[in-house]
Amino acid sequence: MDARKEHESAQHRTTVQRQSDRELVVTRTIDAPARIVFEAWTRPELFKQWWAPRSLGMRLVSCQMDVRVGGAYRLNFGTSMDFFGKYLEVTPPSRLVWTNDEGGEAGSVTTLALEEKGGKTLLVLRELYPSKEALDAAGTGAADAMGEQFDQLDELLDSLGSAGQV
Repeated sequence: MDARKEHESAQHRTTVQRQSDRELVVTRTIDAPARIVFEAWTRPELFKQWWAPRSLGMRLVSCQMDVRVGGAYRLNFGTSMDFFGKYLEVTPPSRLVWTNDEGGEAGSVTTLALEEKGGKTLLVLRELYPSKEALDAAGTGAADAMGEQFDQLDELLDSLGSAGQV
């Protein structure tokens, strides 16, 4: 049950770990303050720049986010490829919780926790599925791509820092 994969880049490591029959946990240290990392997760114009892994040839066509408790989000990657759900908890700059409702039945719930230490942020993302079968069906493919996504997030945050934005 302790299946674990790691994505190594020059400075960072993304760890994907199956925590239980129903939970997948992804961790990464980001070289930016939690406030800026939170902005990259909650502002559509920033999120669109890093979320889709380049190696998959996907593009996030539209990104709608109403980041408040009860607010909804919808991510569209083109024809019939939508991801959507609702925000259950929004605590800037340390925590976001949202549902993943595109599957039709009870979907997974994602919790993003950000903990800042010395100007860097420990990011812990937890995917809790309604059953072991749901997690088995989802596999770890999307979570495995997060190493590349977080590399892209690092690139975006580096460019924002050097440009004095956010």
